[in-house]
Amino acid sequence: MSTAVNENAAGWEPLIVAFCCNWCSYAGGDMAGTSRMSYPANVKVIRVPCSSRMSPMFILRAFQRGADGVLVAGCHPGDCHYSTGNYHVRRRLSAFKRLVEFTGVEPDRFEVRWISSSEGDKFADEMADMTNKIKALGPNGKMRDARWQNIT
Repeated sequence: MSTAVNENAAGWEPLIVAFCCNWCSYAGGDMAGTSRMSYPANVKVIRVPCSSRMSPMFILRAFQRGADGVLVAGCHPGDCHYSTGNYHVRRRLSAFKRLVEFTGVEPDRFEVRWISSSEGDKFADEMADMTNKIKALGPNGKMRDARWQNIT
């Protein structure tokens, strides 16, 4: 990465969109909040019924709309409220990560994590780790140009 990007990003804070499963990772975020654990305020959490309900288009749309990083968080494999939802998302999003790279976005800007409802500390740690990783990468301008604006 060039130093020019780092110099331009001196006062910059990344925008991270976290799609969290209602039953586990979102509840883990609740646990972090009620336990007064802090995580970066630039993480925008969106609750989804299950991580398997995550369409890859939601992730591309988040990048297109200005996200510097996207995190999908769900139940640990084997603990899904809907039995096998997280197995489906694990398979779908591992293939999708290669597509993210094809679009020109660094694949490190997209992560999938497993967080249970009792792991408030892990939720806070994962959000801080993701923020630090994206800060090191710098701003994401790849999908904000005109050729991506017509994707729905």
